[in-house]
Amino acid sequence: MPDLPLQVIATLPALQLIETLRARHGELLFHQSGGCCDGSSPMCFAQGDFIVGDRDVQLGEIGGAPFYISPSQFAYWKHTQLIIDVVPGRGGMFSLENGEGVRFLVRSRLFSDAEFAQLQAAGKA
Repeated sequence: MPDLPLQVIATLPALQLIETLRARHGELLFHQSGGCCDGSSPMCFAQGDFIVGDRDVQLGEIGGAPFYISPSQFAYWKHTQLIIDVVPGRGGMFSLENGEGVRFLVRSRLFSDAEFAQLQAAGKA
């Protein structure tokens, strides 16, 4: 069976920001909730500062940091590969990049039918 397509990846600028934040805050994690507060932005936390929900889905890791998504967002986004990027602006109120002059941003691309079938066969979609 070929390698499964990654469900979350990060651009080089995102990976560089992750390293900067890790140097300041220790091990990190990401969560994409779709909630009311900065719901379209992935939130970056120091591990231990955010409690992952029992039903949250771990999509993978970016820069060595686990990336979780709420079940409702996963249902909506399961057909897409999330691409975590960095753009100028203010980070989410509770996200560690706040004050850096940049923020994490989700971009995406649809999986091909073959990729999505692979994920379904592996129980990942």
